[in-house]
Amino acid sequence: MKHLLLSAVAVGLVSACSPASDEQQGNSEVTMNEYAPITYPETRQGDTIDTYFGRDVADPYRWLEDDRSAETEAWVVAQNDVTFAHLEAIPYREDIESRLTQMWNYEKVSAPFKEGDYTYFYRNDGLQNQYVVYRQKDGEEPEVFLDPNTFSEDGTTSLAQLTFSEDGSIAAYSISEGGSDWRKIIVIDAETGEQLEPAIVDVKFSGISWVGNEGFYYSSYDKPEGSELSAKTDQHKLYYHELGTAQSEDALVFGGTEADKHRYVQASVSEDNRFLFIYGANSTSGNKMFIRDLENPEAGLTTVLDHDQSDTYVLDTRGSTLYLLTNLDAPNQRVVTVDASNPTPEHWQDFIPETENVLSPSTGSGYIFAEYMVDAISQIEQYNYEGEHIRTVELPGVGSVGGFSGKREDETLYFTFTNYSTPSSIYAYQPDSGESEVYREPAIDFDSSQFESKQVFYTSKDGTQVPMIITYKKGLELDGTNPTILYGYGGFNISLTPSFSVANAAWLEMGGVYAVANLRGGGEYGKAWHDAGTQMQKQNVFDDFIAAAEYLIAEDYTSSDRLAVRGGSNGGLLVGAVMTQRPELFAVALPAVGVLDMLRYHTFTAGAGWAYDYGTSEDSEEMFDYLLGYSPVHNVEENVSYPATLITTGDHDDRVVPAHSFKFAAELQAKASDDTPQLIRIETNAGHGAGTPVSKTIEQYADIYSFTLFHMGVGSLEELH
Repeated sequence: MKHLLLSAVAVGLVSACSPASDEQQGNSEVTMNEYAPITYPETRQGDTIDTYFGRDVADPYRWLEDDRSAETEAWVVAQNDVTFAHLEAIPYREDIESRLTQMWNYEKVSAPFKEGDYTYFYRNDGLQNQYVVYRQKDGEEPEVFLDPNTFSEDGTTSLAQLTFSEDGSIAAYSISEGGSDWRKIIVIDAETGEQLEPAIVDVKFSGISWVGNEGFYYSSYDKPEGSELSAKTDQHKLYYHELGTAQSEDALVFGGTEADKHRYVQASVSEDNRFLFIYGANSTSGNKMFIRDLENPEAGLTTVLDHDQSDTYVLDTRGSTLYLLTNLDAPNQRVVTVDASNPTPEHWQDFIPETENVLSPSTGSGYIFAEYMVDAISQIEQYNYEGEHIRTVELPGVGSVGGFSGKREDETLYFTFTNYSTPSSIYAYQPDSGESEVYREPAIDFDSSQFESKQVFYTSKDGTQVPMIITYKKGLELDGTNPTILYGYGGFNISLTPSFSVANAAWLEMGGVYAVANLRGGGEYGKAWHDAGTQMQKQNVFDDFIAAAEYLIAEDYTSSDRLAVRGGSNGGLLVGAVMTQRPELFAVALPAVGVLDMLRYHTFTAGAGWAYDYGTSEDSEEMFDYLLGYSPVHNVEENVSYPATLITTGDHDDRVVPAHSFKFAAELQAKASDDTPQLIRIETNAGHGAGTPVSKTIEQYADIYSFTLFHMGVGSLEELH
């Protein structure tokens, strides 16, 4: 719930920068100055004006919000024509794509998990667009259970979720088509693969929570009026689906009245099938909580929390004892216990008290594993259900871990370990003895021993110390000439912890520096750190990011001519804000699927649920003024030289609708003061990012890296080594 986020004629279209001639393509030292200036497609300006608290604000590109109109579709085609003409003319783009493909082509396998008589795991042989689900029984050869690569011809339909009934005999899985957040749930016989009933449709932001083998809970909204892509969705509802019955007969469990109206509703069922837990929220932070005893069919809902001033969820149950994870009166989170008969906060007892580090626990094999973030680095403490500390789990190194979760009867648990230069490896852990061993290590064509990471703390504008991890090739010369990507997010209590990506590895291998700043607004230091980057304090996030850039320049890692900023979603807002506030600081800006119109974000899909972090333009005149002060779409100015910008989005993004990116691109192109490119790359039949086919991911990174290096003045890849 939390983590949660178009052939028509183009008027005035002139071909983009001319492709390089054969002679130029043979010259590896071609520079951007050898290409003709870009001629952008004409973007019509309308006369829409909105009035906020007596102030008129023009919105000339409002028509681009109509994502399914012929005019918008033509605009998208025209913009892509210009963008791809520019990208394809970069002499080393194909070389980068080739190397990315080579690096990506290694077997990737998930940790195994047991369901019924089978052990399941996810596997990708290297370049498959989607991971395939395999299973094996009693040491037999693995067999394909589900292959999402067969769901669609172009690989854009992905497996979003897979769950099993209590005995593992029935599976329910959801699919996403074209990257959409709207899903279908398909129920199959796990043994034969036979589909048992028609798909459940129009499901969004939902789990699949089984009760025994009889049915499951799921969540959705009523089908919106207007565009399914951008129409506002306000009231989330929880349903129970009994197997063998029609979806029209599914019981509405929660969310059908004004009294229980919430933008997000989720449910979970305890492992023993005794309790149903329901969470209702109107924003991405804070939730109410309710419980129902499923052993008593006549029982109604019991309120655990009647307010949304905390994030509180069930970690586990033992009999009638509930183990809750909460940040109520504990900004860094704690685990409390309470009896289900009297579950309200006054009865809570600390089980794992709050510490100075942020807690993220998991359970498995009869133990609780408390993961702490210590300056964004993982540390694991193991407890039993009597509250006794068993051990500090020995980890393979400094980085991030995931896993340490499973069923109570599991004898072995699995965890992953990774950092920015180390590919994710899977370890098998014996909870009783504390011993672990490598279960699976990837065979990737990348020598991580040549690279290192350094954590630094720099000072932001108001004196706050902010951590940043900088990764680079060993022996890096600090001469201010290194191509550098600075990445950030800074919102929604999301923590950026060290993790490996093939795309980042390719950047490092080319000689690039990769820096990740742990900005306020994130969750690295708990609720206080998150809140310090929200609403009227959002500028702190931008100041933190700007200070990170200034640090990298001052310490000679790079210079403004060799510095790019990148971020996606809320991170796209981050990039849009800093490039309009400090355009001279960066050579390249890479805002991806960004929230860029801060006056109207809450009017699309579930955007109103982001108000905890942003506030809305309707809240107050003060809030309106604050949002207008940094909203990227509204802060593009005439006669300003902006960084070379490559905006990326998907035409089917129904979380952060593409209109944000469309309007920002239109503003930048209309007010461009020089020949520095202001381009938008619109992936078709793609959404916010989840489930994107590997082939499209590789193409996108090849475009991003070639654009970035080219507009840092890099004439050839050879000069980077």
